[in-house]
Amino acid sequence: MKSPASLRADFPLLNTQFEHAPLVYLDSGATSQKPSCVIEAISRYYSEQNANVHRGIHTLSEQATTAYEATRTQLAKYLSVSSSEIVWTKGATEAINLIAYGLRDTIDSSDTIVISALEHHANIVPWQQLCQKTGAKLIVLPINELGILEIDNAYQIIEQAQPTVLALSHASNALGNIQPIESLIQFSKQFNTITVIDGAQGFLHLQPNLKELDCDYYVLSAHKALGPTGLGALYGKYEALCALPVYQTGGEMIDSVSFEHTTFAAPPAKFEAGTPNISAVIAFKSALEYLESLNHTHIRAYELELFNYLVKSLRAIDGIKIYGDLINNIGTVSFNYKNEHPYDIAHLLDQNGIAVRSGHHCTQPLMAHLNVSGTVRVSLAFYNNHQDIDLFITALKTAISLLD
Repeated sequence: MKSPASLRADFPLLNTQFEHAPLVYLDSGATSQKPSCVIEAISRYYSEQNANVHRGIHTLSEQATTAYEATRTQLAKYLSVSSSEIVWTKGATEAINLIAYGLRDTIDSSDTIVISALEHHANIVPWQQLCQKTGAKLIVLPINELGILEIDNAYQIIEQAQPTVLALSHASNALGNIQPIESLIQFSKQFNTITVIDGAQGFLHLQPNLKELDCDYYVLSAHKALGPTGLGALYGKYEALCALPVYQTGGEMIDSVSFEHTTFAAPPAKFEAGTPNISAVIAFKSALEYLESLNHTHIRAYELELFNYLVKSLRAIDGIKIYGDLINNIGTVSFNYKNEHPYDIAHLLDQNGIAVRSGHHCTQPLMAHLNVSGTVRVSLAFYNNHQDIDLFITALKTAISLLD
């Protein structure tokens, strides 16, 4: 089994140069890098297998369909659920919208929907829109001055509100905080609350076991977990998926059609209208196999060691303020330097080949709570190393010297 440090060689882009210096990629929260096996799988599909799925009886179509459904089986195995409970979507955002849209006829002004103040826009706006349409009340679980969920208050609010829906991120995209979703899901069950977990950030780092987690829905984006862009997945308990109405209509998701009436297929086909992102689905199987080949205990320990090294290095610089939970964290650090704009810092870092994200990270309410316009975000993955952090810190000190 490869060591975490040696896995870097599997990611071609990480071994490129930026103006004669090593490229330092510290933006995995936005999208992860892709191993060679995923890149090769996409190329192999188009060069050897290109055909539509679930539509033809010719050999190429049957091969493509088999490969396409094999990825569904692989993801279901990874999550410890049934393949009939996996729906392919464009991403986590579409998956959340699908759930919120599907609940619109079962929610009214007597209902409440609970989210946390850490959520990104994709886990705020769909619920906000649902509340505006139905008259339901949106309640936000509070966080403290550093952006950490106030857990005692959260329990009290949930007990008082007895929400119809509890929608939380597994981990914050802006701060990296790992949310205590296990206990909150279990606590909410006594109120028959529908639990929706946004795993866009947590899926890569936390290897969720959904059978144990026992949430009703879990959503993810493939591109944040070594896979291609334009693909996500919605897990839903089968009875929950059966209860949701269709989200989009068209080809493949039907059972029968006449000019007078249409009946729909059972889940997951019920939610997969039209030609899907076939190459991305097939290539995602290679990403899942790659993840399954890793020793997650070692990988998680390595990521945490890198994270602690990064935090220690940042704290050694006067004027740096770090936000978020630095104990329960997937490996993401959000910070500011004095009153300098995060865009300026990120731009100067980019000139030295350091890729970080800056701005509000699609979490404008969270940034308002922290009383900042944005932050500089460093998001690690197991393919980073200590040299990446050292080069980042050196470039950051150079940027600070220019800004001071």
